Amino acid sequence: MPLRDQRSTWLPKFNYQVWILAIGRLLSQTGSGFTLFYAPIFFVNQVGLSATQVGLGLGSAAVSGVGGRVMGGSFSDSPTWGRKRTLLLSAAISAIASFVLAAAHNFPMFVAGNLLMGLGIGLFWPASEAMIADLTTPIERNEAFALNRLCDSLGLGLGVVLGGAVISLTPAYWLLFVIDGISFLVLLAVVHWALAETYKPGASQAAIAGWGEALRDRRLLTFSLVNVLFTTYIIQLNSTMPLYFTNFVWVSETSKGFSPIVLSALFTGHLVLMGVVQLPVARWLNRVSRVRALELSVLLWSLGFGLVWVTGVTRGGAIVWASLVMVLLSLATVTYLPAASSIVVDLAPVSLRGVYLAVNSQCWAIGQLIGPPLGGWALDNSPTAAHAFWLGLALSGGAALWILRVLGRMLAK
Repeated sequence: MPLRDQRSTWLPKFNYQVWILAIGRLLSQTGSGFTLFYAPIFFVNQVGLSATQVGLGLGSAAVSGVGGRVMGGSFSDSPTWGRKRTLLLSAAISAIASFVLAAAHNFPMFVAGNLLMGLGIGLFWPASEAMIADLTTPIERNEAFALNRLCDSLGLGLGVVLGGAVISLTPAYWLLFVIDGISFLVLLAVVHWALAETYKPGASQAAIAGWGEALRDRRLLTFSLVNVLFTTYIIQLNSTMPLYFTNFVWVSETSKGFSPIVLSALFTGHLVLMGVVQLPVARWLNRVSRVRALELSVLLWSLGFGLVWVTGVTRGGAIVWASLVMVLLSLATVTYLPAASSIVVDLAPVSLRGVYLAVNSQCWAIGQLIGPPLGGWALDNSPTAAHAFWLGLALSGGAALWILRVLGRMLAK
């Protein structure tokens, strides 16, 4: 088979703007990778904030994120704003937030930076995913959302690696946040110059009426319940687990904590694996319903969190258990991400895609509000509470499966 034909069998054929948006997200997430992984460690171990304060600060992004997502959904469905202008506003606010965090040396400035970041990210997701939905057919959406998540993962992985290299050369953690801000400015330029507006207004409808219709959709609300659990899981992976692996895991009979190099390798491997399997998994998921895909993801999350507990309480083979954890949670994440976005687009009227995706995105805000403070509280209490925290997350998968069964019956009707 000619090389060109071979490539056509695995490389999705999308509108060029889907690829441009994916590349823009790759650049932006590279900057985020510099900070997402290292921020809790930096603000706890160097700035001197407590784990609870860092959890509250990271969780404060959810407060502004709620407003940002409401604005993002309404702006995306507005003939005056549309998807593109909303993305431009998001990139500008996120860049400012990164520069504020670069200068933060106390709790109030840390909170201010996170509030701005929450607003910027809140504006971004409804507009970005609505644009992807506009540019794809239903059969393409799993892979289109997966492509963008793939670029997110590759960018984060590259950012973690480069961030680790920077930290090995200089203790100037503030430089990571400056680089993050520059990456958002690059995203702003890509959106401005390379993307066209995709929103085509239909019948005019007040933004409040659109939100009212979405919030009366029992299918969407039922999905949102389980989606809050999923987003809380992902937040724990990114905010609580690095600090847990640094301060609570026995790497030998006498010492605790993976070194920064080992920790970076674990999470980089996690992101690389996500990048490798994201598109094949998304294509395979076209064979099953969205609900079945989410049920599989729940099982993988529960098993992975159970093994985090094993990693923390054993005094031998911690690196092996941790590696297995990252494999399972990589598979759980790539199974969840495209199915969750696609199911919301399936439920949404075309004229309300931005609002419906904003409701979906609010689940991330709620997960951000719950996850870091809960994880920080568990780590600040005692080793017993820190270890038991992961067992609690594993057991919560039972509630998620029950909600998904209810949702499946609703969709069947």
